[in-house]
Amino acid sequence: MIITIQHLHTVPTWTTRPGYCARQSRAFFAEQGLDWLDFVRNGIPAQCLIDTGNALALHLVEHARTVEAADGVQ
Repeated sequence: MIITIQHLHTVPTWTTRPGYCARQSRAFFAEQGLDWLDFVRNGIPAQCLIDTGNALALHLVEHARTVEAADGVQ
């Protein structure tokens, strides 16, 4: 499964606004040695985010799975 920027923008958060902060997301990608621009253009395999073990990354992957499952039902 490919996680996209759209998933990042729509992931439910602990605030009233959906989506993760792009600035902090870019910093996370840099810390993990992941290519932010490639992610924005092409997405990233879910396993790359799972492998980080980061709770927010895991939440993003779970959100993407939910979105994709719902899209597959329609």
